[in-house]
Amino acid sequence: MNKLTTVYPQAVEHTKRKITEDIERYLEEKEFIPTFEQYIADRHNYVEQIWVNVWLNKITNDVSKREKKAFLTERNYEVDGVDKKIINRLFRNEMRDYRPFNVIGWLKERFSGKEQEWNELFDKAKMNYAKRKEEERLAEKRKKVESNIEAVLQEIMEQDQEHLYLYIRHRVSRQLASDFKAKPKYRKIETFKIEEELEEIGPFSPKDYFTVSKFFDELTGAVQKAYYWEYERYLFAYQRFINEKLRLYVSKLVLERLSSETYTQYNEVFNQPLTDIRVSVIVKPYLPYWEKRFFSNIQSELLDDLLSLAEVPFDMDEHKKIYHNDLIERERKKAEEEAEAKRKQEEEARILDDIFGREYRPSSGRNIRYVLHIGETNTGKTHHALERMKAASSGLYLAPLRLLALEVYDKLNAEGIPCTLKTGEEEKTVEGAAHNSCTVEMFHEKEFYDVVVIDEAQMIADKDRGFSWYKAVTKANANEVHIIGSRNAESMVLELLGDSEEVEIHDYTRDIPLKVERKEFKMSHTKKGDALVCFSRRRVLETASQLQKNGHSVSMIYGSMPPETRKKQMQRFIEGETTVIVSTDAIGMGLNLPIRRIAFLENEKFDGTRRRRLTSQEIKQIAGRAGRKGIYDVGKVAFTSEIKIMKHLLQQEDESIQSFAIAPTNAVFERFQKYYRDLGTFFELWEKFQSPKGTKKASLSEERDLYETIRGTEIEARLSMMDLYGFLHLPFSSKEPGLTEQWQEKMLAIVRGDDLPEPQIVKGALEELELSYKSIGLHLLFLYRLERRTEAIYWERVREEISDGVHEVLKNDVRNLSKKCKYCGKSMSWEHEFTMCDDCHKSRYRQRERGAYRNRKYYR
Repeated sequence: MNKLTTVYPQAVEHTKRKITEDIERYLEEKEFIPTFEQYIADRHNYVEQIWVNVWLNKITNDVSKREKKAFLTERNYEVDGVDKKIINRLFRNEMRDYRPFNVIGWLKERFSGKEQEWNELFDKAKMNYAKRKEEERLAEKRKKVESNIEAVLQEIMEQDQEHLYLYIRHRVSRQLASDFKAKPKYRKIETFKIEEELEEIGPFSPKDYFTVSKFFDELTGAVQKAYYWEYERYLFAYQRFINEKLRLYVSKLVLERLSSETYTQYNEVFNQPLTDIRVSVIVKPYLPYWEKRFFSNIQSELLDDLLSLAEVPFDMDEHKKIYHNDLIERERKKAEEEAEAKRKQEEEARILDDIFGREYRPSSGRNIRYVLHIGETNTGKTHHALERMKAASSGLYLAPLRLLALEVYDKLNAEGIPCTLKTGEEEKTVEGAAHNSCTVEMFHEKEFYDVVVIDEAQMIADKDRGFSWYKAVTKANANEVHIIGSRNAESMVLELLGDSEEVEIHDYTRDIPLKVERKEFKMSHTKKGDALVCFSRRRVLETASQLQKNGHSVSMIYGSMPPETRKKQMQRFIEGETTVIVSTDAIGMGLNLPIRRIAFLENEKFDGTRRRRLTSQEIKQIAGRAGRKGIYDVGKVAFTSEIKIMKHLLQQEDESIQSFAIAPTNAVFERFQKYYRDLGTFFELWEKFQSPKGTKKASLSEERDLYETIRGTEIEARLSMMDLYGFLHLPFSSKEPGLTEQWQEKMLAIVRGDDLPEPQIVKGALEELELSYKSIGLHLLFLYRLERRTEAIYWERVREEISDGVHEVLKNDVRNLSKKCKYCGKSMSWEHEFTMCDDCHKSRYRQRERGAYRNRKYYR
């Protein structure tokens, strides 16, 4: 081993040095010189052990594990997979007798017969010993003198704290006065990095700063090298200033209070006079606590107090009196500020309660007959409520989906009951109609009906749309209100009805049982009458394409599909033109179809925030669509995985809804305008408003984001607050950048009196058709809000044509359907998560970074 060859002479030299040191220690303790032979007799075993210890430590540390294993392998040790500690132990054992160094022989060769050299070594050892003892005695004397100094320091720090602070306070006051007079103020910058050039904006003004700490946030203009080359704040400059002045002043006080004896002793033991610099070295380690405390106190001081103190010469009694008066005045101001803050807080609480609070308290008893239709999916709840509405002199049906509103509209008119349709982006007026079918967002509390029907009341818990159900349940103006919902909504609805005198509850159960299949569902198991459920448009199209390639005829349903297209897709399934449906959870909302089996292709969904497992209520809502009386007397449910868990959730008893969503109403805005006139303040107050127990506020995030794009522009300036909020609240996909830009352009046209820009229509791929449909929908929302119904008739026809185009693509082309970027048309994988390709995303991101949207001419 080459390493042993290198290490061995190093170990020998190390051993010789340690033995030489041992000889010196041995000799210095002897009063008379011993012989060399006496040393050998006394230290024979010890010096031999020195070699062993040095050698073993050296080879353990300096020889690599690989070389150790190679050495042991040559000696027939099995070392593969053996722990490092065991390897070291075996190696050390083998090395104990490896070329032992003859320590005694070397010593004899070095000193035998050399009495003069041995005597010289003894004299040197004794001299070094005496010198070391003298140094120890001197160190003890020095320590005693320093202890005397530290005792005086300790006495000052314990007894003169106020004195020290008042001195520092005065020095800071003078420095502040100097800085305010001579230093320039710099414009605030985004970061403190020196890449941003500082700009002077004039002198400091004391009225801009209430406390000293506010001033400390300003920049000195110097560079703070210790903090990554940032511009320095006065915070750091004054921290250094206070530390230095405190150290020097405490050193001065210590020097003044030391006895003359201490001065003399210091001069004797250190051989130099005691100065303030030498005292400050002793003082410094004791000051950090006081430096931090005094610095904190200075920051909390009122700036005016310190600036007025600068011209007052330092006199302990005078400054003490001023300080105590300042403290009293500060406490008085603090009490006044706290009282004012409390008054403002109470006033704000009163305003918040006046604007929002009373709007969201349960209703007191109302002279309305409430009928609750509570039960499972597909049990005839809606049918019974509608039968009562049809028999009434006037009626209002509030649906969760535009498609359901359209279905009821068609049904009533087909039965000879004139009915009008209103969904926000679509209005169909029938002459002489006393019945209305609407989406729940279209509810207006001031309109009176004989009977109002509110469908899917459990949606009151929805974080984005739940407030619409809240308004409908609590503000319905009718002789009779029918509320339809699942069992978990019953207790919450009853709580909202408060002390209402007449409440009738009808309980519904399924006639058709649900049966969960034991086997895991696979795509190859698909049969006629199946509905395959997944939770994204991409997965719906992908699954439908795969099924068609395998010979199935398929209908599709997903959330962003035009309702007219959805209706046609459903009709194809009902009439037997298609045998299978692939759908998102949109199928669970009031769609009654002849479905034999519901098959869940996924057990999780993305809820806008995270991907999570389906809830019990979501599974029941979807699975309940399986079975149709007279066609399928047993509804079947299948899962692709986790069958036991999903079956348990399906059969689990419903947990009652514990909270419902609330959002602003017209009455809220009317009361708000008694106090303020701008939407920015409204959103701030809505954020502060504490939602009552059992409620959760709608985030209003989409409205707020839209508002920020036009805040401070002529759009806000020229519209009333109520009108502006109405446009912010239009139900369109504001997350689509293209639609948001169109919304902005239409808003600008309205305030300038220009023609409303036409929707952007592109007839091409499925994504382009769907986006065109949304674009027309946004245009219709504006037309109906502006009461321009004649124009709306034309655009409804155009939208219907687009819807037909979507239907034809889904009907005929889904087999060969590919996913394309909605901006450049480039083909993308079905697995690609987004609607635009990576290149378009990068391009648009760069435009946004340059402010492409905010720099349009109408924002200048």
